[in-house]
Amino acid sequence: MLATRPSDPIDLPFALTVTAAIVFIIANTMPLMAISAVGRHASTTILGGAYQMWVTGEQITAVVVAFCAVIAPGLYILFMLTVLTAVRRPPAPHWVGEVLRWGLHMQPWSMYEVMLLGILVALIKIAELAMVDPGIGMYAVGALVMLFPAIMVSFDAREVWQRVEWADDEMFSAHGGGDVVRAEAVR
Repeated sequence: MLATRPSDPIDLPFALTVTAAIVFIIANTMPLMAISAVGRHASTTILGGAYQMWVTGEQITAVVVAFCAVIAPGLYILFMLTVLTAVRRPPAPHWVGEVLRWGLHMQPWSMYEVMLLGILVALIKIAELAMVDPGIGMYAVGALVMLFPAIMVSFDAREVWQRVEWADDEMFSAHGGGDVVRAEAVR
């Protein structure tokens, strides 16, 4: 046997995406870490860090961090929730295909693992000079690093394309049951 079809192609990704949405909110509202050095204390969130970069003159870095750590992952979760909610009762509306395309375009830009690696390297360097306490946001980022690949592995785009209500059924049938249309739509 080379491949098997998931037993719950919609329910498992939906549950993982709802969990990712909750963890995403926690990761972006709770402090990542608290730093104490020489009697001074500071903590920040992901957006707070991007804002500090902006204020200190690193606008390009701030935009990249905000996009890859907040905007793209947030849009990916939002698009996936929309798609998975819409296909729970087939036939799904035709606009689900477009939302799925946008979600798949946002997926590679969701770079929590790169951000977590950068944070860990910075923590190792700072730990020699200051007291660093990881915050709840850091644990939430770690959970997102695990949830995003789990969503991607459990999600089957072919199942979504099979549930979409096509506006032009003759065109769909003319292409051999839609395999060509689905292949083009997934690109």
